[in-house]
Amino acid sequence: MRCQAWLPALFALGLSGGVAAADPLQQSEALALLQKIADAARELNYAGTFVYQHGDQVETSRIVHFVENGNEHEKLETLDGPRREVIRNNEEVLCYYPDAKIVRSDKRVARRTFPALLPEQLSSLTEYYEIRKGDPERIGGFDSQALVLEPRDGMRYGHKFWADSASGLLLKARMLSERHNVVEQFSFTHVVIGSGVTREMVQPSFNIRFPEWRLDRFVNNAISEVESGWTVKNFPVGFRKILEMRRSRQGNSVLVTHMVYSDGLAAVSVFIEPAATRTRINEGLSQQGAINIYTRTVNDQVVTVLGEAPASTVIVTLCNSPIFNSLVYWCIRPKICGSPR
Repeated sequence: MRCQAWLPALFALGLSGGVAAADPLQQSEALALLQKIADAARELNYAGTFVYQHGDQVETSRIVHFVENGNEHEKLETLDGPRREVIRNNEEVLCYYPDAKIVRSDKRVARRTFPALLPEQLSSLTEYYEIRKGDPERIGGFDSQALVLEPRDGMRYGHKFWADSASGLLLKARMLSERHNVVEQFSFTHVVIGSGVTREMVQPSFNIRFPEWRLDRFVNNAISEVESGWTVKNFPVGFRKILEMRRSRQGNSVLVTHMVYSDGLAAVSVFIEPAATRTRINEGLSQQGAINIYTRTVNDQVVTVLGEAPASTVIVTLCNSPIFNSLVYWCIRPKICGSPR
């Protein structure tokens, strides 16, 4: 779990190469297994250390999740590099940066974090992913059942999940690119489930005193498409808009429009901000781990589309662009171009 920024690092995980063939599960059985994994991450008490791998980088973190009277409390600590601690109470998030003496207040927005990677609504996943059982394996001292999610088209990455056979808690997850390369992986190296996890374990480690520390508060303003003044057409099949908002940091009057589209597992974000506020604009396609990023200027605005998806899924075009073809999505235009088609 990381605090939101203008270009948040969205995570997704997935599938390894060489998975043994197996018959696809019936929709009801696949959804039941996925629902058990989704419920476990939100309803169980657990504490453990996990490793996040992407490219040649490896990061280790410690997580504690405690549920009391239906309320979720979570603490995430980075164990490598600069110290950082994230405390979540339901949707309220506080990020502590002790080296800089900054605490950042925000709300959790359309983001999922290991081991809570699956959405609450799972019914659409079987339409866009073929789900198979993998071989049972032992992960972190637990017997696990593997599930393989293979995309039915080239617009999304594949996934492989290993869940504790008893509780359903996700123990390991991978993402596989369209070229069958593992691009990201999360895995518990040690985890305790159930007893032994207490409310005290999710308390912050720092004694915050102002003005020694600085509070950095983000402001999220939910808006509709009409209010934002932007129209998005022709986004990939299976993706639907789940969020549209304007964001601004305290002390900064510049508003950034943020829209999130998801197929229930993969997420793609669209950011629109005035070009005048950017000191440098790198147009075109770039990549950060599993995240493909496409940036271009539309009139006097900078439009950035990013997501844990193949490059063709995030490429932007204007509605009247001559390069528009079957491999280009996200037809984005300001309302001054005319009424939406």
